[in-house]
Order: sequence, then structure tokens, then C-alpha cells
Amino acid sequence: MNIRDFRQGAKAALPIVMGCVPIGMAFGVLATQAHLSVFEVLFMSLVVYAGSAQFIGVGMLAAGASYGAIIITTLLVNSRHLLMSTVLAPYMKKFSTGILFIIGFGVTDESFAVAMGDLVNGEKPPGYFLGLQLTTQFSWIVSTAVGAAAGNLIPNPESFGLHYALPAMFIGLLVIQIRGKLGIFVAVIAGMLSLLIKLNIPGNWNVILASIITATIGVTIEIWMEKSSRSSSV
Repeated sequence: MNIRDFRQGAKAALPIVMGCVPIGMAFGVLATQAHLSVFEVLFMSLVVYAGSAQFIGVGMLAAGASYGAIIITTLLVNSRHLLMSTVLAPYMKKFSTGILFIIGFGVTDESFAVAMGDLVNGEKPPGYFLGLQLTTQFSWIVSTAVGAAAGNLIPNPESFGLHYALPAMFIGLLVIQIRGKLGIFVAVIAGMLSLLIKLNIPGNWNVILASIITATIGVTIEIWMEKSSRSSSV
């Protein structure tokens, strides 16, 4: 692995780290309020490593939900990662199985968004993805552990605005990826569809359904625009 590539990936992860730290600390505090120990929080962040799933899991644990219900719910919430992995796969055809396993485990909304933004300029080597994802994961694990250690010292994390850190980070990542009028159109449609599905269909299907539908619309428009461009040039 080229250390220069790893550093490039780690540098690309810095905006994510800035968002992970407050969110991770907020999760750590909430987890201790749900009677999880610092070790359990640390182990959960290391093994699960999915912010939304961890927040949901802790909330359901506090509500007394069964382990089966927690597993099924978090599986549905994180099913969107299948789409992200599918999109990234063509850029990693020459990667070894071991590297693919590490990268696959570390795919998150944030690392996917940053990677896709950088892949516009060309394919990236394995070291880049390792730097991006390991840096992000390390910041998440440490920040959740620090939040758990702080425990009841921060009884109301919402008062510090920490609850807004996650949507703010996603908005920033979205802005990075938008390129041209088509990108703006697709982003707006995706947001509207997600909200519409959330209000009318129970569960957490809104993200994955909105992603599939909007991606289909975007690809269809792009193909149509390419055909129109070819026809006009003939």
C-alpha cells in the first residue's frame, strides 16, 4: 500500500471527521443513558459501525424491544449500503479480496459521498479508500467512547445543537456532489420523494426507495440527453 495514497484518503476524510466527532459523542451520551457501558459502546462502534443503526438500536434497547426486532429494523435502515457498494464495485475490480473486505465493511453514507466526488476525476487506488474509511471509522469509534465516558456530564446533548450535526453533515456532502442543473434536479426530486414516502409508507423504506427511483430518473434523463446531443450533431 502506498502511504501517499493513504494520506490522500485520510485528508479527504477530514470533513467527515468534523461531523463524526459531535455526532459520535452525542451517541455515546445517549448510549450510557440507555445503560450501556463504555466498553459496550466501544464494541458496538467497532463491530456495527453504522451511526443510524446504532442510534436506532440504542433507542430500541431503551424501549425494551427484542433483539430480533432490533436486528430486522437496523437491517432495513442500512439496506441502502447495498446500493452504495454496487456503485463503487466497478472502481475496485482489481482490488484483492482482503482489501475489498475492509473497504466493504467501512462503506458509510459519508465515505461513499466523498469517494464518489473524488472518483469523478478518475479511479483511486486501494490506499486511498483505506485512508478514507479507516480515518473515518477511527474518529467515530473514539468519539463515541469519549461521549460514553462523559456519560451524564452532558445530560441534554440537544441543548448544544449536536442533534443538528448529522443533517448538517449530509447537506454539506450533498453540495459537494451536485454538478450542474441535472444534479440539482435529482437532489430536489430525491428529497421530495423521500419525504412523501416517509409520510405515506410505514417503516424506513423512504431512503432506499427514493434512491432507486431518483437514480432511475437521473439515468434516464442522462441517456435521453446524450441521444439528443448525438442526433443534433449528425
